[in-house]
Amino acid sequence: MASSKREKIKLKSSKSAYIYTSEKNKSSTPERITLKKYDPTIRQRCEFKEAK
Repeated sequence: MASSKREKIKLKSSKSAYIYTSEKNKSSTPERITLKKYDPTIRQRCEFKEAK
């Protein structure tokens, strides 16, 4: 079987301790990603950064 090019990542909130889990393609985006998503603990949209 071939190894998968997708990797599981954690997206950590910049304003609280809330974490989303997702997958990303290692070959198309080798750098760490930053997304704006909804944070339910503070009830706002904020930046989520990839954490290891």
